[in-house]
Amino acid sequence: MDYCVFIQANDKQMLGAIVAEYAVRRYSQHNDRFDVHIMDYDDIPVLSQHEGRRFLRDGGRRIWVRDDLQSFTPSRFLPPQLMGYQGRALVIDPDVFALADVWELLSRDMRGKAILCRPKSGNKGKRGCLATSVMLLDCARLGHWRFDEQFHAMFEGKRDYMKWVCLKYEDPQTIGFFESEWNDFDHLTEHTRMLHTTKRKHQPWKTGLPIDYRPADSFRVFPPRHWFRRARRGLFGDYGLLGRYARHPDPRQEQFFFGLVRECLEQGVVTEAQLQEAMARNYLRHDALELIEKTPPPAA
Repeated sequence: MDYCVFIQANDKQMLGAIVAEYAVRRYSQHNDRFDVHIMDYDDIPVLSQHEGRRFLRDGGRRIWVRDDLQSFTPSRFLPPQLMGYQGRALVIDPDVFALADVWELLSRDMRGKAILCRPKSGNKGKRGCLATSVMLLDCARLGHWRFDEQFHAMFEGKRDYMKWVCLKYEDPQTIGFFESEWNDFDHLTEHTRMLHTTKRKHQPWKTGLPIDYRPADSFRVFPPRHWFRRARRGLFGDYGLLGRYARHPDPRQEQFFFGLVRECLEQGVVTEAQLQEAMARNYLRHDALELIEKTPPPAA
């Protein structure tokens, strides 16, 4: 098929990816026009080939490990290759949930651009970083995206992870922008098209669990928190002293997610046994079944 939604995933975020796929299908009136494919870390051999090796990230070196909340991130550059460098691909993170028909985005006029996305927020956005967590791709214009070669280059010191995920290796003339509502960062209104629960510490399905993501290091002198993070990691390991996931500050976003999970459970998209296993592995908060029982499905 010429159109496909690709959702990134690993073990820790597989439930999110399944719910994301369900939301894409739930809100679309054009499901016969596109495929949905979950890209599982373990189905991409090159990712595991570098386990334990150091790669270039933001000017420094980090160790590549499968057991990280966002180890799937480089796979967002794989869809053009999977599509045979033809057609359209919409790639999303596993914590991005549709509230509108993605066909509106998949089928829009890209006006000759190879990539549509939105800028990052905060300091990264001020430094010119673009948000690749949701991208619309014209695969025929991305023949230079050779995934294995570019992934290997991070370990050879020839490609910086942060520049890659910020699209700083791309010609700016080939990049356009869609409305921020198609990648709405922790912001849910009547205008939101896709909700991105991007603040990892507040992901609604993780509340109360020990934090299992690795904060980024930096060589910047200011603010001092970057140096504290580096010292903490050196003394206590990747997850030492990180604490626990906090509750999402917007209860509506928690309700929206667990309303989707309730429908997934009722329709057999996920089973109670799968949810129990996810809780046992600390991928899903331990009161999830109680939340599912009392949370109504989202509005149509």
